Amino acid sequence: MTTHSIAVASPVRKQFQFAIDRGGTFTDVYARCPNGKTRILKLLSEDGTDYSDAPREAIRRIIEQETGKPLSQDTPINTSNIDWIRMGTTVATNALLERKGERMVLVITKGFRDLLYIGNQSRPKIFDLKIETPDVLYEDVIEVDERIVVQQAKNQRNELETNYPVVTGITGENVKVWKSVDAQQVRIALLKCYSQGIRSAAVVLMHSYTYPEHEIAIGEIAKEIGYTQVSLSAQVMPMVRIVPRGFTCCADAYLTPSIRRYVNSFAQGFKGGVEKLNVLFMQSDGGLTPVDRFTGSRAILSGPAGGVVGYALTTYNKETNLPVIGFDMGGTSTDVSRFAGQYEHVFETTTAGITIQAPQLDINTVAAGGGSMLIFRSGLFIVGPESAGAHPGPACYRNGGPLCVTDANLVLGRLLIDHFPKIFGPDKNESLDLDASRKALEKLTTEVNEFLRTNSLPPMTVHEVAMGYIRVANESMCRPIRVLTEARGYDASKHVLACFGGAGGQHACAIAKSLGMKTIFIHRYAGILSAYGMALADVVQEVQEPCAKVYEKGNFAAIDDRIHVLAQRCVDKLMDFGFQRDMIELEPFLHLRFEGTDCALMCGNSDVPANEDSSKYGDFRAAFMGRYQREFGFTLQNRNILVDDIRVRGMAKTGLQNQVVIPKATGPPETIKVVECYFDSRFMPTKLFLLETLQCGHQVEGPAILIDPNFTVLVEPGCVATITEAGDVRIDVLTTSAQRLSTRLDAIQLSIFSHRFMCIAEQMGRVLQRTSISTNIKERLDFSCALFGPDGGLVANAPHIPVHIGAMQETIQFQIKAFAGHMKDGDVFLSNHPQAGGSHLPDLTVVTPVFLPTGTKPIFFVASRGHHADIGGITPGSMPAHSNSLLQEGARFKAFRLVENGVFQEEALIAALMEPANHPGSSAARNIRDNVSDLQAQVAANHKGIQLMLELCESYGLEIVQTYMKYIQDNAEVVVRDLCRTVGQTMKEKTGSSRLFAEDHMDDGTLIVLQVDIDVNEGSVVFDFNGTGIEVFGNCNAPRAVTYAAILYCLRCMIGHDIPLNQGCLNAVTVIIPKGTILNPSENAAVVGGNVLTSQRIVDVIFKAFEACAASQGCMNNITFGDETCGYYETVAGGAGAGPSWDGRSGIHTHMTNTRITDPEILEKRYPVILRQFSLRPKSGGKGAFNGGDGVIRELMFRKNLTLSILTERRVFRPYGLQGGEPGLPGRNVIQFKDGRAVSLGSKSSIEVEAGDCLILETPGGGGWGDRRSRDPSKQKSGNRTFYEKGSLYDYRSAQEGAPL
Repeated sequence: MTTHSIAVASPVRKQFQFAIDRGGTFTDVYARCPNGKTRILKLLSEDGTDYSDAPREAIRRIIEQETGKPLSQDTPINTSNIDWIRMGTTVATNALLERKGERMVLVITKGFRDLLYIGNQSRPKIFDLKIETPDVLYEDVIEVDERIVVQQAKNQRNELETNYPVVTGITGENVKVWKSVDAQQVRIALLKCYSQGIRSAAVVLMHSYTYPEHEIAIGEIAKEIGYTQVSLSAQVMPMVRIVPRGFTCCADAYLTPSIRRYVNSFAQGFKGGVEKLNVLFMQSDGGLTPVDRFTGSRAILSGPAGGVVGYALTTYNKETNLPVIGFDMGGTSTDVSRFAGQYEHVFETTTAGITIQAPQLDINTVAAGGGSMLIFRSGLFIVGPESAGAHPGPACYRNGGPLCVTDANLVLGRLLIDHFPKIFGPDKNESLDLDASRKALEKLTTEVNEFLRTNSLPPMTVHEVAMGYIRVANESMCRPIRVLTEARGYDASKHVLACFGGAGGQHACAIAKSLGMKTIFIHRYAGILSAYGMALADVVQEVQEPCAKVYEKGNFAAIDDRIHVLAQRCVDKLMDFGFQRDMIELEPFLHLRFEGTDCALMCGNSDVPANEDSSKYGDFRAAFMGRYQREFGFTLQNRNILVDDIRVRGMAKTGLQNQVVIPKATGPPETIKVVECYFDSRFMPTKLFLLETLQCGHQVEGPAILIDPNFTVLVEPGCVATITEAGDVRIDVLTTSAQRLSTRLDAIQLSIFSHRFMCIAEQMGRVLQRTSISTNIKERLDFSCALFGPDGGLVANAPHIPVHIGAMQETIQFQIKAFAGHMKDGDVFLSNHPQAGGSHLPDLTVVTPVFLPTGTKPIFFVASRGHHADIGGITPGSMPAHSNSLLQEGARFKAFRLVENGVFQEEALIAALMEPANHPGSSAARNIRDNVSDLQAQVAANHKGIQLMLELCESYGLEIVQTYMKYIQDNAEVVVRDLCRTVGQTMKEKTGSSRLFAEDHMDDGTLIVLQVDIDVNEGSVVFDFNGTGIEVFGNCNAPRAVTYAAILYCLRCMIGHDIPLNQGCLNAVTVIIPKGTILNPSENAAVVGGNVLTSQRIVDVIFKAFEACAASQGCMNNITFGDETCGYYETVAGGAGAGPSWDGRSGIHTHMTNTRITDPEILEKRYPVILRQFSLRPKSGGKGAFNGGDGVIRELMFRKNLTLSILTERRVFRPYGLQGGEPGLPGRNVIQFKDGRAVSLGSKSSIEVEAGDCLILETPGGGGWGDRRSRDPSKQKSGNRTFYEKGSLYDYRSAQEGAPL
């Protein structure tokens, strides 16, 4: 590979310097000319008629205009007068989103051909029956019969592990080479793919992060054959966990050729190419890299990263010393980030369904941009997530597009047509179309007013409707900012809002007001800040390697040695690029975590100097402990700290250093004209200023509009804009957005309060995650937080774990009855009992009533439900396979006063957690310290919810807040009634009756029967379970709360779009469950299986009655193994049911669970098992016009003697098909003993296994839909989603929606 020297930027170089952000819609250019002049240019990124490449065309135009010498588009550009070119590009991102990368083959360890298809087995949208996941990147798969196993000294030896060579891996761990690579077989397989035209390969082998030799050998064979791109996972990102490492490797193999093609195409426009030209590309981590080192896996955030660098280096410590929130609002989405002196990186995030394991700036993308569509649905103003994109764009773009946020701003006078570029219409030479925007808004206003009329509410004007959508859009963008800051323990109001991007300036003041921010900073190049950031950025070289050592004195020398080696690699590479050693800065990092946890933090050495008890590079322990304390509120004592990875970041300074200073104002600012602009409820005279005419010290009071050719700034009433000496805009926010409302329903406020209530519930969850101590809550995120009205009715529940949805309401109302007249301020209650609204005993619910200072009755309630790892009972984990009484499943709390008069009742709590030991065969809770700590965290989360709710009451008044709680519940009721009317009418037309019926069986033969009666006129529905089988002796009895949760889940799925999930959803629903049945068992009936198994069968029966889709696998496939030293629990994916227009997804979790599965490498490192196979189970899905999804095959070989427990269903009765579709295959549980004998275990079993025994789990497939003879392959493929959220907030929510039960 050619190495390019990098010329260091000089303020006096007499050459052109170009910084370019090639975005999806526009290409932004910042250029420094030889005479010191600055040029700004914005072009359409795609314009097939005028030019073939926007960055090259921009360079040509600027050089031509500045030199006065004509440059033909067909003539290569002379590079002699170009100092450097820096570029960010969406080439990789677009190829990933559109799946237009290189044809490639995946080479993976035998038994794992479908591993990256299955991924972590969770579905991206828990309420989508049509499960859509992005396509895999590879075209073919080669399985290599090789195997590396990490040695576990603590396991008892057995004959299976004694005869293999042992080698030491990169991490220092000993690994066993169970099987080496058969080079001849690999060559034959690679040649076959090569003959089919595939030229790119991704090699992903088990445990290659520590033993890469097998990958290297395969890579050499591929190169010998002629593969032009060979990506080895151990080189692309040498980190443990094969699934994200495999995704990253595939992304590299898939995208890097696309980048090369683009670079080569770009280079063809220059004389001699770019060999001697200083071309740098922005990487996702915010650093520049030479063109020949720019790879696909590090290019995903190439453009947005420039914006973060831009605001970080131009805003922080400039006007104030506050940390900064970056707010980049574009056409399709908005990017939110944070900077407080150091870039905030994440090291694993998901983009377009592909998990990328590489350093990336933590940029959170949410679906709210200028092109976000405006929708009115069932009384709610909805903005996005659907977007008009760049084409057709909003209605005003003259391409027949839908009504969007940009249209609303245009109609309100916030966008000025005369100051907008004329690039619209079929010939791209027309201005914005105000008439099109107004007509679309008039049509929507008619729809809004029809709803208002039917609810006896006054009509709204077009401008009131437009303003309403702007306010809803603003609130939707405030929500991620609140959560982003709260997640790290910060106050959003104590930040500066740095606004950039084309659309952000129109919304900045309103957002700052809503968040309580006092200062907004808008850089003079805000319209092209991503490009400008690239001009400021450093060249970065990063090196990382895995580690497996304890951070302790005895290992410091080895750790320091590796830091030194990695640092030298960075220095050598940067010096190869042409930098002197004194220009290079090095930052070492250790990726640290407490032993026994999964929460690793990347910790640097900034502000933690070395001492005699630390590494010589810094006190990384202090850095880790300080950050852990800040983010989580505590640290773990007497626990080893493990080093997962060692990383060194080398930075060479090459950015612009000069500071622009503009003339000081000598008079008032010049008003260009006065326009009418709409604010709140009326048009107001609004002064218009050209930003280029304003001088240092000029102040502009709102309302006003500041115009720049590339962006518009709306200065709202109550705000004052000041021009700084650098020509930037600082806006001081003098008033807040608090307002008084009437109790009459306001459709706009209904949408805003819906966001605010949900945001409060989300922030409660963040506090719970930060302050909890157990792995289940802190890392697996198995909890829900919710708000309730004064009657205990659910108002907002976030995030959504299906089996928790709606289930907490019954718990709150039970406490209200139990403590009627005895609730007082300072009380907190604890409950988990099935008769009190509990789902199963490990789910402990903490309930806090909220009082006014002088009140005697609660004004509302807050609650949090968390899954505790153990609360006693007959087996560790409190989920026994063979319990037949609730007494065997752990500690029970019906209505327990956890806090009284503000005092935590620890002594009484511990006594209750010890109580299960009084029952034969049962144990007390096995880790009471964690139980107590997590319950205290739940109390703290509730307290946060109280604080935020009281702040809301202070802003709007208690009466208004309670009124809108009721309105939001009423709105959900309207949505459900609309669904009932639609379904009932359809069934009447089809069958002559609106009565539905379905039944299904549990594997023991117990019948679940459902009759649904829909009143089409009222929009009400009765779910009648009469005929359902009686309570069972085992543990598949389901508490009433589980049935309610299943009904609410099914209703939400069938509605098909986001709605507030609250009590209102069930106001139109009557549920009849006979006592003594499996769905309404006696007080001491065992229920642990009801929560994880029967819940799935309830869902199957409901969907069968409504004919919504065929049955999915109908099981969670619960597997537990362990002994006195370890314990492990997992649920395993299966096939999803097909529907009227879709195939069921294979290898996915469905309905009432969405649990992520442990990565195979982590599983084998920490637990005494070998995962021999994890792949799809071919032909297990039912055939039909649309096929059911396939189940999976999972083979676990045990490395020591253990107890194995299996709790499953659908091993007898097959998942049904609908409309002539065939049923899926039932599952199978087989134990293959080490002597070769195979035995079926049935649905539920608990046995002792020995080292060498193997569990073979085959999970059920989904049912098919329609007659297989009518299958039309052309109808099977579904398009991918057009918008993908990304960033740590999305990853957090996905993790919680994938939490265990």
